[in-house]
Amino acid sequence: MSSTADSFKAAFRHHPSGVAVITLDSTTGPVALTASSVFSVSAEPPMLVFSVAKMASASQPLHESSDIVVHLISVDQIDLAKLCAQRGADRFAGDVWTWSRYETGEPFFDAPAVRLRCRVTERVEAGASTLIVGEVLDIYISDDADAQAPLVYHDREWHRLDDGSVL
Repeated sequence: MSSTADSFKAAFRHHPSGVAVITLDSTTGPVALTASSVFSVSAEPPMLVFSVAKMASASQPLHESSDIVVHLISVDQIDLAKLCAQRGADRFAGDVWTWSRYETGEPFFDAPAVRLRCRVTERVEAGASTLIVGEVLDIYISDDADAQAPLVYHDREWHRLDDGSVL
């Protein structure tokens, strides 16, 4: 048995995860990134956690921002997930996605069925990454959220969960 970085990554390729897009405002403008590390940690108060690699372009803005929006992505938004995962892409340019801002300034994409506006409460340095803890301040769930198949990331590929995947 080995515990190298490569074997660790290989092990987690066998573990599927949901896909989210995180948006925030920074001193240089809106920022967006795709994350497969989002999970809930508390219902009272509602809180979530995700990680970002310290070498990611969004790492510095996430260290400076106090407010973020977490979009839980469905299969219908796979293009948004891919765009926000792409290095160097202008995620807010063009007319591919409609985006808006909350009154408090955080940018968000209109398409996702579920989004959570959060205040960052803690940052925990963990190896080559930072864990971001967010307290959920506002939750938006569209009327058709239950009809949308969640997007899942597994073994470096995008997948859908639907009625056919229920055991």
